[in-house]
Amino acid sequence: MKGRMFVVFLLLGSSVAAQLNAGRNVIRRVQVRVALENGVCDASINVTLIGHGGPLAESAPNDRCEVDFFNVPEGDYHVKVSGGNFTNADSGSINMTAAGPAEFEIQVKSRNEPERNFGGPASAFVSASDLGVPGRARKELDKASELADKQQLAQAVQKLNKAISIYPTYALAYNNLGVIYARLGDSVREREALQKAISLNDHFALPYVNLGRMHMAAGDFPAAETVLDKAFTLDPTDPMTLTLLSYSQFMDRHFDEAITTSHKAHSVGKPHAFVHRVAARAFEQQRQGAAAIAELELFLKEEPPGPRADAARKELETVKAVLPVNQSRDQPPH
Repeated sequence: MKGRMFVVFLLLGSSVAAQLNAGRNVIRRVQVRVALENGVCDASINVTLIGHGGPLAESAPNDRCEVDFFNVPEGDYHVKVSGGNFTNADSGSINMTAAGPAEFEIQVKSRNEPERNFGGPASAFVSASDLGVPGRARKELDKASELADKQQLAQAVQKLNKAISIYPTYALAYNNLGVIYARLGDSVREREALQKAISLNDHFALPYVNLGRMHMAAGDFPAAETVLDKAFTLDPTDPMTLTLLSYSQFMDRHFDEAITTSHKAHSVGKPHAFVHRVAARAFEQQRQGAAAIAELELFLKEEPPGPRADAARKELETVKAVLPVNQSRDQPPH
């Protein structure tokens, strides 16, 4: 079953590079940006531009999850996104012309990556007011969780608002309300609900994590880094917080911090293979070939099969071919 995909056109014009012998114009550059719900660009993603005659070009995205296709003849195409931890998705038919849009974004929902946190605290810190939540309010929150699992989001919002009307200082209900609004695509109400949860309990890590996801999805990695760092101080053992923080630090070009955070995620008790890809990319940016190779080998040790492993093997070959490997640097944990 194909995942739901939304195409959002960003530009209203493009330049004409040349004309084909058949008289068809070509579009000099078509750019596709893949936006995953959790904001993390998986290096194993493949983006294929397909015309009536079959695939025209295929490429993996860069660190910003963008793919450029050059000298594309005018015509009808569709874009297929595959690989990674989500159901394969197809944009449907797109008419590409030299006078039309040349850049667009595809939003894809993750399949195997954890959903935005919903339903229970990720932190050991629970406010005294939450410990006194009336049973009626808890029941409404539980009903909302059941409805959300069934994708009955409007009804879930009603149940959460009822829980809040019973218990106005219910921080967890506001957090869950923010998650529902995120699924509905209402970023304004999402932000308001998460910030309200934080104002009611500023030692509750979960809304900070979800606010970080919201910033990542919007491409605001400095803001994501700030709130995820706060979530980490509240719950330093949560691997998802550390994974998201390391990726935000990398995207914000804080490479040393991304490496340090990746190593912390590795040490919390169970394998978290993706952080090794983040650390490897950071070492590659610093041209630390030996350290990047060590991280990729650790990734393959923890996640040997699957499309992400295939992408890691290709990256490992590239690093060995183009980066020096004789620098002295602290090696990643084993």
